Amino acid sequence: MAVPKGKTSKSKKNTRRAHDSLSAQGISVCPQCNEPKLPHRVCANCGTYKGKEVINSAEA
Repeated sequence: MAVPKGKTSKSKKNTRRAHDSLSAQGISVCPQCNEPKLPHRVCANCGTYKGKEVINSAEA
C-alpha cells in the first residue's frame, strides 16, 4: 500500500487547494419583469424563458 514518505507541508497543501474555492453564481435580469434570475432558467417571478411564457402567471 502506498504511504507518504514525509509530512506534506502547509505550503504544498495550500498550493494544491488553491483552485478549490467556490465562485459566485452569475445573475442576469429578466427582460420582461426586470427581476434578478439565474441565466438559462425560467424566471420565477413572471414564468417566461426567451420571451415565451412557459409557466402560467397564476401558477408562478
